[in-house]
Amino acid sequence: MLSPYIGRGIALVVIAGLVAWTAFRALGSRPPETPKILFPAPATDAPLATVKSQQTAVLAGGCFWGLQAVFEHLKGVSSVTSGYAGGYVKSPSYESVSMGVTGHAETISIIYDPSRLTYGQLLMVFFSVAHDPTQWNRQGPDTGSQYRSAIFYTIAEQKRIAQAYIAQLDAAKVYSRPIVTKVEPFQAFYPAESYHQDFLKNNPGNPYIIYNDLPKLENLKKNFPNLYQP
Repeated sequence: MLSPYIGRGIALVVIAGLVAWTAFRALGSRPPETPKILFPAPATDAPLATVKSQQTAVLAGGCFWGLQAVFEHLKGVSSVTSGYAGGYVKSPSYESVSMGVTGHAETISIIYDPSRLTYGQLLMVFFSVAHDPTQWNRQGPDTGSQYRSAIFYTIAEQKRIAQAYIAQLDAAKVYSRPIVTKVEPFQAFYPAESYHQDFLKNNPGNPYIIYNDLPKLENLKKNFPNLYQP
């Protein structure tokens, strides 16, 4: 068993390494593609439900830290969980997903009330402020298929709305590059380790969070004040 002093020293070295790594990732970030026009609402969408209920949306768009934080601030969302989807390994670990050997993408599972928020509105936030849908197998400083842009539809209506919206955004040339988001059937979602949950909320001073994710929250508040909740 290590003495308390040696153990604390090791912990400090680990923390210093994590800070250096997140700073490196932040500095290596590429500015995201900026929409060229006012972001349009989906022309094809589900109507607001007449009664309160729960539905699930499963989305991938780069590091799940920022994605989780953005969707937790939407009215009608009751919970958001960071995890992994789209791969072929059961119960993958963060380390194995990060190595790109499991086929999984960093993903969030959103539980929302369709009487307050439509699936199309979720996608509008996803495509506009949550990530850059024109980056192939990367997002900002993070590269690899584990950071790909994907929509994992759970019902046929979600597939229809997602495909129609991507076609609408491309036709309107909202971005100068084509959207590369894949629309795939949902198979399984595996929650990430506990230290990844609410990472932005618990680590607001993290360099990666400051550079890559806090601006997303500011853009959400600025561009969609009717959907934003503190």
